[in-house]
Amino acid sequence: MSANTVRLEMALLSALYNLARIEWGTCTHNPVEHVRKPQVSSGRTRRLTSVEERCIGRALRARNDELAAIFTLAIETAMRQGEILSLRWEHVDLHLGIAHLPLTKNGTSRDVPLSFKARQALRDFAGPLSGPVFNYTSSGFKSAWRGIVLALGIEDLHFHDLRHEAVSRLFELGTLNVMEVAAISGHKSLNMLKRYTHLRATQLVSKLDARRRQAKKLAAMFIPYPAEFCENDGTVAVRFADLEHLTVPATTREEALRNASEDLLRIQARAVCAGKRLPPPGPVMVNDSRRFLIRPL
Repeated sequence: MSANTVRLEMALLSALYNLARIEWGTCTHNPVEHVRKPQVSSGRTRRLTSVEERCIGRALRARNDELAAIFTLAIETAMRQGEILSLRWEHVDLHLGIAHLPLTKNGTSRDVPLSFKARQALRDFAGPLSGPVFNYTSSGFKSAWRGIVLALGIEDLHFHDLRHEAVSRLFELGTLNVMEVAAISGHKSLNMLKRYTHLRATQLVSKLDARRRQAKKLAAMFIPYPAEFCENDGTVAVRFADLEHLTVPATTREEALRNASEDLLRIQARAVCAGKRLPPPGPVMVNDSRRFLIRPL
């Protein structure tokens, strides 16, 4: 068992002994208090890459719309798997953009704001005025998710990692404060919220360099993206793995890099004008000889 499981079971035993000691008077002390507990684990830091997101999204849509909607809601709302599967149509207001959760893991109710993508995913297969939104049981969905991930060859990705991903993306928006993110995710403890937040370094580069408030907002829209060279028949091009875009071929690597920078700036400027959000840049490992960061500015 993991260290966290041991801590949880010891906490349960401790609570039982305290109940027997204080409420029932059937014992004189709590022996669990004198047992050393294992250290708290650092928690998972797995982030979903944009390539994985596109592959999983396509595979789930090919399977059925219900699986695709569950996947979209997990990323867009930071809801737990059980909260998504327990949604009922009478608790979903697509006009207001709110999903009401009468009972959550914390024992309280919560209203979850739905983004445009989340509302669209629910509209695509809108059902009756009442009743469950999804027909999947917990075990049935786990089986379907596990099969899709294995078929795609994606390693070490749990469905609960999507909640970590969603919380991190909410912070990366730069428009929500800590309390607003906690209200969306339902975290009662800021320490637990911190454990669920794993910001990408590439998302923070522009924020560190920005001086003025307006420049900071603009710089956050034009961030570096990882890319790699594609050489063929004496020509060189640059491919953005996260954007599915290949730059105009050039004769030299220097020219290809200039073209890539201009293309990235053009792509991001068009997205800003259209009010669209581009996929987040994927990770770049230190000393990675294949990938490098392209700056649009």
